[in-house]
Amino acid sequence: MTAFRTLDDLPEAQRVLCRLDLNSPVEDGEVQDNRRFERHAETVRELSEAGHRVALLAHQGRPGRDTFVTLEQHADILANYAGVDVTYVPDTYGEEALEAVQSLEAGEVVLLENTRMVDAELPEEEPATKADTEFVQTLAPAFDAYVNDAYSAAHRSHASLVGFSQVLPAYAGRVMATEYEANTAVAAREFDGKVTMVVGGTKATDVIDVMETLEDTVDTFCLGGIAGQLFLHAAGHSVADGLGEVDDPADAAGLLDEQWAANGETVDELLTERADDIELAVDLAYEAENGERAEVAVADLDDVDAEFLDIGSDTVAAYGSEIRDSEAVFVKGALGVFEDERFADGTVGVLEAIAETDCFSVVGGGDTSRAIEMYGLDEADFSHVSIAGGAYIRALTGVELAAVAELERNAAERTGLDET
Repeated sequence: MTAFRTLDDLPEAQRVLCRLDLNSPVEDGEVQDNRRFERHAETVRELSEAGHRVALLAHQGRPGRDTFVTLEQHADILANYAGVDVTYVPDTYGEEALEAVQSLEAGEVVLLENTRMVDAELPEEEPATKADTEFVQTLAPAFDAYVNDAYSAAHRSHASLVGFSQVLPAYAGRVMATEYEANTAVAAREFDGKVTMVVGGTKATDVIDVMETLEDTVDTFCLGGIAGQLFLHAAGHSVADGLGEVDDPADAAGLLDEQWAANGETVDELLTERADDIELAVDLAYEAENGERAEVAVADLDDVDAEFLDIGSDTVAAYGSEIRDSEAVFVKGALGVFEDERFADGTVGVLEAIAETDCFSVVGGGDTSRAIEMYGLDEADFSHVSIAGGAYIRALTGVELAAVAELERNAAERTGLDET
């Protein structure tokens, strides 16, 4: 049971400020569609159909990066999914934005400009500090309620995520509520059978945090990606020459070096302490001289002078067996470079095994969920597919999410007050 209020608790006929997370890849200046638009469209459509007057906030990129663009394209993509007009306003809290908000009729929706074009948005500060910014103090009085639907950014203490809930009645949107419930399930739910976690990606710190936090909940960890290769190295297998000295972090070998230098000691300790709970790859895949995928057993890694880009087929089969014997399966991170079809077998093979298994399943972390769409899997075959990355990891490891904590605080302090 959540401790915050949702759209079910929102009074009728409100002027609503709603925070989404529409942050997307940008290629040659063109914003790329992704599943975040489709997910958030549910909240936008519901608010509009209920007759609320709705202004949306969202961010895109960071200052100085190629992805730092306006939200004009986002409005069109979101409107297509929501089935309602979404008018782009090239202003966040100035005169043009305030006029657009005041002019809203029942059911109308506007999307205000990129919050990260506001100086007060980005610094990580306490919610009360954010509430005192000109951004919040100017925009908040134009609204009756604040809805936070940006779960994937909920670990950030930015003005648009934690400031408005200090001064307005606050509610969780549908994405926020659904993501929170699913991503905290591993710690909040009790499972009678085996719980398996498939952990990959490039960040050893994420794997370490998850394994240390969930040691009493997860029965088996199946490892892949760069993180899995670090554990293979700790087990005595050679996955890169000269591991331990940072060379070029831009390539896989350099990333291994960097991660081992920072986390090798902890990886060694975890492997020693939890050997019975950790499943390591028995073979790995690499690019052969002819450009094709090739595989090698971990016992023969010394015979291959190449970067390892995926787990091998025997490992996929072994992990599949673990999954089919589980009551619950959680996935964090990819097991290989799945964007390259040659090295998608690990990530896709594991996802297919989960889809075929009658178990509670949550897939998330980084771009892992993107593989479901890329390779034609049915999202309905999973209990939940998370669109969150950093927030997903923090939820799994029990770290408080700043925006969620604000929703909970707001509900505790305002429930009686708002009902009078």
